[in-house]
Amino acid sequence: SQKMLSQTLRALERDGLLVRRAFPTVPVTVEYELTALGRSLNMAMRPIVEWAVANMGRVLKARDSFAK
Repeated sequence: SQKMLSQTLRALERDGLLVRRAFPTVPVTVEYELTALGRSLNMAMRPIVEWAVANMGRVLKARDSFAK
Protein backbone atom coordinates (compact mmCIF):
# COMPACT_ATOMS: atom_id res chain seq x y z
CA SER A 1 0.00 0.00 0.00
CA GLN A 2 1.01 3.63 -0.34
CA LYS A 3 1.27 3.97 3.45
CA MET A 4 3.65 1.01 3.77
CA LEU A 5 5.79 2.28 0.90
CA SER A 6 6.06 5.71 2.53
CA GLN A 7 6.95 4.17 5.91
CA THR A 8 9.59 1.94 4.34
CA LEU A 9 11.16 4.78 2.38
CA ARG A 10 11.25 6.99 5.50
CA ALA A 11 12.92 4.19 7.48
CA LEU A 12 15.54 3.67 4.76
CA GLU A 13 16.21 7.41 4.72
CA ARG A 14 16.44 7.51 8.53
CA ASP A 15 18.94 4.63 8.44
CA GLY A 16 21.13 6.46 5.93
CA LEU A 17 20.50 4.03 3.07
CA LEU A 18 18.86 6.50 0.73
CA VAL A 19 18.42 10.20 0.17
CA ARG A 20 15.11 11.87 -0.73
CA ARG A 21 14.90 14.94 -2.94
CA ALA A 22 11.67 16.87 -3.45
CA PHE A 23 11.20 19.25 -6.37
CA PRO A 24 8.74 22.17 -6.32
CA THR A 25 6.44 21.01 -9.08
CA VAL A 26 2.67 20.49 -9.11
CA PRO A 27 2.26 17.86 -7.88
CA VAL A 28 5.56 17.63 -5.98
CA THR A 29 8.11 15.38 -7.68
CA VAL A 30 10.12 13.17 -5.33
CA GLU A 31 13.31 11.32 -6.23
CA TYR A 32 15.15 8.73 -4.15
CA GLU A 33 18.77 7.69 -4.52
CA LEU A 34 20.88 5.13 -2.70
CA THR A 35 23.66 6.55 -0.55
CA ALA A 36 27.13 5.00 -0.47
CA LEU A 37 25.93 2.97 2.51
CA GLY A 38 22.86 1.85 0.56
CA ARG A 39 24.99 0.85 -2.41
CA SER A 40 27.25 -1.21 -0.15
CA LEU A 41 24.19 -3.02 1.24
CA ASN A 42 22.97 -3.61 -2.30
CA MET A 43 26.27 -5.30 -3.16
CA ALA A 44 26.08 -7.45 -0.02
CA MET A 45 22.50 -8.53 -0.83
CA ARG A 46 23.18 -9.36 -4.47
CA PRO A 47 24.21 -13.01 -3.82
CA ILE A 48 21.06 -13.59 -1.76
CA VAL A 49 18.84 -12.16 -4.50
CA GLU A 50 20.61 -14.28 -7.12
CA TRP A 51 20.10 -17.38 -4.94
CA ALA A 52 16.40 -16.55 -4.53
CA VAL A 53 15.90 -16.08 -8.26
CA ALA A 54 17.76 -19.32 -9.07
CA ASN A 55 15.84 -21.36 -6.47
CA MET A 56 12.35 -19.85 -6.50
CA GLY A 57 10.96 -22.75 -8.51
CA ARG A 58 12.21 -25.23 -5.94
CA VAL A 59 10.86 -23.12 -3.07
CA LEU A 60 7.42 -22.90 -4.67
CA LYS A 61 7.42 -26.65 -5.35
CA ALA A 62 8.31 -27.33 -1.70
CA ARG A 63 5.48 -25.05 -0.54
CA ASP A 64 3.05 -26.84 -2.81
CA SER A 65 4.16 -30.26 -1.53
CA PHE A 66 3.90 -29.10 2.09
CA ALA A 67 0.31 -27.91 1.63
CA LYS A 68 -0.85 -31.35 0.40
